[in-house]
Amino acid sequence: MSRLRVINLGLPKSGTTTLGEALKRAGLSVADHRIRKSQTDEAELKRQFVADLLYAGYFRTGDPLADLGEFDAIAECSYLTGPRSVWPQMDFGLIEAIRKHHPEAKFVATRRSTRAMARSMLAWSNMNDRLQRAQIPGLPYGYGETTLERSTWIKAHYAFLQRIFGRRSGQFLMLDVAAEDARDRLAAFLGIELPWWGRANPNPDPAFASGPREDRA
Repeated sequence: MSRLRVINLGLPKSGTTTLGEALKRAGLSVADHRIRKSQTDEAELKRQFVADLLYAGYFRTGDPLADLGEFDAIAECSYLTGPRSVWPQMDFGLIEAIRKHHPEAKFVATRRSTRAMARSMLAWSNMNDRLQRAQIPGLPYGYGETTLERSTWIKAHYAFLQRIFGRRSGQFLMLDVAAEDARDRLAAFLGIELPWWGRANPNPDPAFASGPREDRA
């Protein structure tokens, strides 16, 4: 039986932490944004960003998962900190390399309504300011201040993923984490039981915690 590998290609504030928690409670080893010291005995992996490890494997061996063998799943792969802005979920070449080296891998794209995600980015810490100061695929320096700009970027990313995988791919699931059947759809797609599903890491400001379910890409 082939090993289950799960890669989330969703954007920040799309439900990545909820997905990670659900997979952990299902018994999978999950890398989420950054490798915690308690997650590995490999000194060179501790505190490394998942995105940096993906690119290190990709450019060194051709396999983005080469340095992540002890992890079954990646819940969030991008990071934006200081001058560094790294977004593997927007890189066609890297995604195709994972598909080539791991044809059994399952790709998920967590999302909520476009408006809810755009509003949550505005409210969470200084994320909105960091988006504007960074060079991000589809959102160049100086853009991202308005809800319209963030929404345009969000829609384009999920349309990009649908174009890569197609709408009926058995390897890809677009997952609305706010949908009533989200857990059932994810469990069926992965072929595992999910003992938990809820909301992890919600926005601390209730006014931004949810939004109308609209504007699907």
